Amino acid sequence: MAHVSHRLRGAVQGALAGGGDPATSPLYVFGPFLKLLVATGAGAVSFGTPIWMVVATVIVVSLMYRHVMRWITDGSGGSGLCEEEFGGWAVKVNASITAIEYTLTFLVSIAALVTFVADRASGLGYWPRAGLAVVLTLVVGFVVNRGPRLAAAVFGPATAAVLALLWVLVVAVIARDGLRLPAVRLEAFDGSHLHATLGGYVRLLALMTGIEVFANLVAAYDGPPEVRARRAFGSLIIVMTTTLATMVVVGPAIFELADPMRSDVSVFTQTMDRLLPASVAYAGTLVGIVVLLSAAAASAQGLQNLSLGLRHRHYVPAAFGQRNRFDVAERPVFVQVLLVAACFVAFGTHEETYLTLYAAGVFVLLGLTGWAAVKRLWRERRSGRASTLSVVGTILAALVTSAAAMLIFVERFTEGAWAYLVLVPALYYVFSRFRRRLGKPALIQERLGAVLTAHKSFVPTLVTSWPQALLAVSDGSPDAEAALVAGADVAKTLAAELSFCLVSDSKPNVAPYLEMVQRTFLPEGQASHVNATNDVWEIVLAANADLLVVASETGAARSLVLDNRCPVLIVRAKAEPGRRYPGFKRALVGLDGSSEAEAVLPYCVSLLRFGTALKLVTVPEGDTTAASLTSYLGRVAEDLRQYGEVSTVVVGSGPARTLVQQANEEQSDLVIVASHGGGGIARADAVPLGSVPERLLVDLPCSLLLVPAVGLRSRG
Repeated sequence: MAHVSHRLRGAVQGALAGGGDPATSPLYVFGPFLKLLVATGAGAVSFGTPIWMVVATVIVVSLMYRHVMRWITDGSGGSGLCEEEFGGWAVKVNASITAIEYTLTFLVSIAALVTFVADRASGLGYWPRAGLAVVLTLVVGFVVNRGPRLAAAVFGPATAAVLALLWVLVVAVIARDGLRLPAVRLEAFDGSHLHATLGGYVRLLALMTGIEVFANLVAAYDGPPEVRARRAFGSLIIVMTTTLATMVVVGPAIFELADPMRSDVSVFTQTMDRLLPASVAYAGTLVGIVVLLSAAAASAQGLQNLSLGLRHRHYVPAAFGQRNRFDVAERPVFVQVLLVAACFVAFGTHEETYLTLYAAGVFVLLGLTGWAAVKRLWRERRSGRASTLSVVGTILAALVTSAAAMLIFVERFTEGAWAYLVLVPALYYVFSRFRRRLGKPALIQERLGAVLTAHKSFVPTLVTSWPQALLAVSDGSPDAEAALVAGADVAKTLAAELSFCLVSDSKPNVAPYLEMVQRTFLPEGQASHVNATNDVWEIVLAANADLLVVASETGAARSLVLDNRCPVLIVRAKAEPGRRYPGFKRALVGLDGSSEAEAVLPYCVSLLRFGTALKLVTVPEGDTTAASLTSYLGRVAEDLRQYGEVSTVVVGSGPARTLVQQANEEQSDLVIVASHGGGGIARADAVPLGSVPERLLVDLPCSLLLVPAVGLRSRG
């Protein structure tokens, strides 16, 4: 079966998959804005000016994000750029705020959805509203964890419908009143109106929380990095153009027709009821309900892609950002769904409860990203790769976003913005803890550029004859005896000496078992190599073993692979008979471009000499590109082909999942990987086994040869 991509393929598909949040923002930002105008008596004086201030802000920030998308394609968006330009402190602050914002987006979207339901079904109390919100939260999490293409298929039509609805309203307003744009009045900045003008600007800025989603969504598109960046920016343009048109054309109609002080019906529903036929207005409510699910889904997808970027940069554990079989990181969504559900139960479902925090953090994030972009562009300008106009425009974006951040915190500090002073340091501590534990990740793309230019052999000459001595390890269980069968067959196939070790505390009671093993599996003259012990490595040294064989189902398997002293062959006692033992006919070799992963290559030479056909597999992840990996694998294969049959493939996403899929498609009887890859061997004390072999130990349907990333130890 061919590899199936769950990634996005174009700007329109991306807009439908990730545009739910900014596309739905007109549904809820006008309510708090108009309430403020009524409360302050600013009325028409302060209405138009904040809208045009927001339009200008959206335009300059969108243009800034065009550069961010071009530079950062691994899903970490502004967080990744901040780390590259300012260091670890910036990415931790940025990622902390981003994670909070995605959760708040989820909360506001579902809360606004429940409000839309209540607009048409009056009388819903606290617990029915909370129960509905929790159920819908679980549904969104389930769909999002099935991949972005399914999310686009489920929620995409709703996003398309709300985009269409907004344009219908634009046309309806123009048909009714002509093109009446909001007026900019200088009185909006005098002493009696300034508070309302700036406060309105702050409330309308909530619509910008969706911009970072598109930067994180870059990792979800098909194609090389430059194509993914272009498609993501196209998605941003599609959605934000619609949102801004609604602000400047429909906004004045909402101001004229809706009563913001009504608590039973939102201002957007009131406007639809006045502008559209009843059937269309009710259909619009239904569209709004479903598309707000899309907005929640977009925030969950953004968190998924952020987690992928943070995983590659070692700010979260590999397992937290691990892709599932649908090509997405599911654990962040599980955590988000639980938090959101708990908030609805504890604090209710009125969106204004969460809007207090909604826009507060995003402009700190945008400001940091803006100044990081200025720093990068300034460097590019000095080398002739960026224009002065780009630098000036990005400086303007950085100034605007920084000023907006200060305005928001001054305006809404006592209403909940203070919570960032607690939440951000807490997440900062978590990210710092994991970065210290995991260490700085290897920059594989830079390494590939260096080694491909050097034109040296990738195959070290550490192994001249391997294996020479096998040690089959058992704990006496029926499953463990698969290691005995495999050990005897491997020793015969590879012409190596075989020994056997029983891991047992009761040495006096195992003599009959050891004698049976001796008679059945070992040739005469090797009785001294049948042992019962608690210390396997004592027997390894005594037998001078350079390969251990163990069944994956035994307790000894994990302790052996975590030790990383010599290669371990793990066989599957419960696998189907045809895949239970390695036949050394067709083997997959997992490489990622790191020097640690290349520890497998000397062992590949030995297997090629025995007639094994090898297929080298690598997956574009993190900072690597398919083009550089293809060149790299070609060079490695060229070095190995003097020993036997070698093919290559650059495919998929998620190395462990791709290796499992390739093993099934190729009917491979063996997969070969190093204990650590691009994450680095320096973190081995904290992470004794990399995330890829960890997954393979559980999911792989055939045998696994695990090689210590430090290479073969001296045989002494």
